[in-house]
Amino acid sequence: MARKRKLVAAGDPGVDIKNSRWFIEFTTPHEAHMHAMKRFIVQADSPFQKVEIAESYQFGRCLMLDGKMQSAEKDEFIYHEALVHPALVTHPNPRRVAIIGGGEGATQRHCIMHPSVEKCWMIDIDRAVMDLSRKYLPEWGGKVWTDKRCIIKAADGRKFLEKSKKGSFDVIIIDLSEPVPGGPSYMLFTKEFYRIVAQKLTPDGVISLQCASTQAPDLAMHAMIIRTLRTVFPYVRAFSIEVPAFDLPWGIAVAGKTLDAARLTRDDVDRRLAERRITGLKYYDGITHEGIFRVPKYLRTAYSQPGDIITDDSPLFTAI
Repeated sequence: MARKRKLVAAGDPGVDIKNSRWFIEFTTPHEAHMHAMKRFIVQADSPFQKVEIAESYQFGRCLMLDGKMQSAEKDEFIYHEALVHPALVTHPNPRRVAIIGGGEGATQRHCIMHPSVEKCWMIDIDRAVMDLSRKYLPEWGGKVWTDKRCIIKAADGRKFLEKSKKGSFDVIIIDLSEPVPGGPSYMLFTKEFYRIVAQKLTPDGVISLQCASTQAPDLAMHAMIIRTLRTVFPYVRAFSIEVPAFDLPWGIAVAGKTLDAARLTRDDVDRRLAERRITGLKYYDGITHEGIFRVPKYLRTAYSQPGDIITDDSPLFTAI
């Protein structure tokens, strides 16, 4: 007879589940995901959203905005490497990069791994997210807070781009929280906003963005974002990543005016990473690059269907 074993989190044999504080993230009106927290480090209401940083048993320190998990210590590398490197590797010589959102600093940290990057802007509307992340999540941003290449501003990302000169950036990365009603990001998923992005990119410019879960019921929202991008950019490639802390598959899209990320082979990607002396990545390389764009049939079907697009007059909101 096999002996029964009590399963506990690695390194935490004394987890007290009953007395733990719980972070509960509702993904639909009928479903929620729960994380047991050792402690809540900070909970703050900024002028724009609710900001929480906590230490979980499973994933280490976590950042949550408006009740949504944004990134976690143990697996943030998956999300940030997928968001940044396919786009920057697709561009042969990215020099000027703008990040809209990304206030915890990790996206900017990955951007400046590319030695050709001379200036990298991080424009996040919420100064509280940046200040609290710098204090309580220092590994996320690393040296970006002091690196001279990094320009960090608390500002409206859309207004920042509107005021920028045409063709200012080689890569623009949209790293936003989800478009909740009354939140700071819902007007940055529209056709009009993507037109502004296209105008501010160089002729060979590339955009990368997170674009909702690829799991129903959010799949419809994800597909709507892809359709909207396709009204502006000739080349749009979407893929899905698995981030354990999200407990959901998550969508990323890379779009360009003249460059198609999916045309790069594994050898192309590995050669560019080697030429740029980028080491230490845990998720992304040439094999990963080739694989992520080979999306399953249900996603290809969703992308091929006609449907609504997102506009300023008809913005997109999450169900929860």
